[in-house]
Amino acid sequence: MKSVFRDDILEGKVALVTGGGSGICKGIAQALLAHGARCAIVGRKAERLAGAAAELSATTGRECIALPADVRDTAAIEKVVDSTLERFGRIDVLVNGAAGNFLAPAAQLSYNGFKTVMEIDAIGTFNVTKATFEKRLRDHGGNVINISATLHLGGTPLQVHAASAKAAIDAMTRTLAIEWGPLGIRVNAIAPGPIDETEGMKRLAPGGVKDRMTAAIPLGRFGRIDEMASIALFLASDASSYIHGEVIVADGGAWLPTVSPLAFAG
Repeated sequence: MKSVFRDDILEGKVALVTGGGSGICKGIAQALLAHGARCAIVGRKAERLAGAAAELSATTGRECIALPADVRDTAAIEKVVDSTLERFGRIDVLVNGAAGNFLAPAAQLSYNGFKTVMEIDAIGTFNVTKATFEKRLRDHGGNVINISATLHLGGTPLQVHAASAKAAIDAMTRTLAIEWGPLGIRVNAIAPGPIDETEGMKRLAPGGVKDRMTAAIPLGRFGRIDEMASIALFLASDASSYIHGEVIVADGGAWLPTVSPLAFAG
């Protein structure tokens, strides 16, 4: 889709994107690069991450580097932030998109399964944000964009772990917005609904489940990665300079019905 934004809207900016090796966050990294930024992407799978960085650099003509790390590992994340600053000299935009998920009834969800998703999604978001704050944002300001979800806006069966983690991210977004706004740090979040061509939806909406979910979405379709990337681009730019502490829901109206679309998955 042709961008509605000027192609130099992020000229001179540097972005750090976790979960940038695939899916929505790879699309976000591509959009940021295509509009003037340089970028470091973070993920656990080094080979896939390196391939994504090479592809993004080639397709956008902007430098994108791969920094493999687990967001649960604070020492590794501090090294990621240090490496980004050493390479680019600054970090202006942080996108927290690393996440884990799977379908599981609460009664069958293990203690470790719940803990792991909380650690990747919620604690991982805090780890990367805290490290970036300490090493760059506190003294220079910047822009934090967290990737949330709509699972916790109602009750979503089979998703107590992910819904709890994303609810924590929303609370973190609003709290940090209050604490860090005076320092020139904007903090917002994007809450995507069902998005096509993502690994998560391939696992969470197999076969005929997608058709049943689509029927419950007022706009009548799943979202696209480029649509989520456009929201991130807007939040990263000066066009959203007075938007702060918001969680922008982008789900085609799917959360509005009293029954969550994912309720049809069973």
